[in-house]
Amino acid sequence: MIVVVAIIGAGAAGMMCAAYAKGRILLVDHARAPGEKIRISGGGRCNFTNLHSGPHAFLSENVHFAKSALAQYTQWDFIDLVDRHGIAWHEKTLGQLFCDNSAKDIIAMLRGLLAENGVDLRLQTTARDFAKSPDGYSFTLECDEKTENVTAKALVIATGGKSIPKMGATGLAYEIARDFGLSVTETRPALVPFTFPDRRFADLSGVATPARVTAGNTAFEEALLFTHRGLSGPAVLQASSYWREGSPICVNLAPQDDLLSSLKEKRAQGGGRKLTNELARLLPARLIDYLAPELGMTGNLADQSDAQLMALRHQLQHWELTPAGTEGYRTAEVTLGGIDTDFLSSRTMEAKSVPGLFFIGEAVDVTGWLGGYNFQWAWSSGMAAARALQ
Repeated sequence: MIVVVAIIGAGAAGMMCAAYAKGRILLVDHARAPGEKIRISGGGRCNFTNLHSGPHAFLSENVHFAKSALAQYTQWDFIDLVDRHGIAWHEKTLGQLFCDNSAKDIIAMLRGLLAENGVDLRLQTTARDFAKSPDGYSFTLECDEKTENVTAKALVIATGGKSIPKMGATGLAYEIARDFGLSVTETRPALVPFTFPDRRFADLSGVATPARVTAGNTAFEEALLFTHRGLSGPAVLQASSYWREGSPICVNLAPQDDLLSSLKEKRAQGGGRKLTNELARLLPARLIDYLAPELGMTGNLADQSDAQLMALRHQLQHWELTPAGTEGYRTAEVTLGGIDTDFLSSRTMEAKSVPGLFFIGEAVDVTGWLGGYNFQWAWSSGMAAARALQ
């Protein structure tokens, strides 16, 4: 088979690229259906972009790399596409946009675009033995024990990272990159829960509270969730991208900073109630019961001096914890790191030293925050490659 463009990986980035590239296009994926990560995302409603998407929300060894693709195809462009296809959506929090109905609406839209563009979609098919050829690139397709040789003028790798291996995620993109002489940065699970030894927070499992969680020099203020194995919730998932093994994180359980004034006000009104009971009005009761012995919360509110209340506030706002690790790729939403951006054109995603070879989406060393940013990178990087292939 001879094609103009071969795209390996029918996820968000791969489908976006296939929908807009020109010529005879082959799109290959080992899964039973395209867009499997789209289908399960956002609780089945797909957090498809973020109103605040921009370079500030992406991690990379080259913080400037994502700027070009994100500027070429913005969140407003994708919102316009969604609107033109009649998909109803809503903003949840912090600029996060979700489908009103189902993530399947996004997949159906993309599949429709593939059909309009005449894309040859091969599912439950494996691609292997990639090599440079006189006419571009050659590789072998394998499906139901049958093989087929393919020659493509251009090859686009959109196979993602290592996150959620039960859905078939592998490091294939990294292997292909290395085979063609490109470097790969350190990869690690990102947007992932923290684990702690000895079921430290098992008694608090299910308790959620607003918090500001800091890892490295970066803080996120959203919900924190205690689990049987450790900590999760949006604030924790965000911070995990900035955490390194052996380092502590700082948890601020009173991020609004009105705790001291609230306690002083209650004390002025009489303060006959127990300190823990008053705190349980401001924070989850189970959390206060857990922290009381550790922080020495005893006596009535009336017994607490200003200095004691200030010390308590400091402890609640500077709770230092050192995770044992993370839940790993099993539950990580994305992979941090990937194809070294020094080897790619930021405008087209094409390998600088290997003409006709492109890497897009999660496979590249560009990792977004939680909240639709990684999907926007998929749309933007996929479109950047597609426009170079028109």
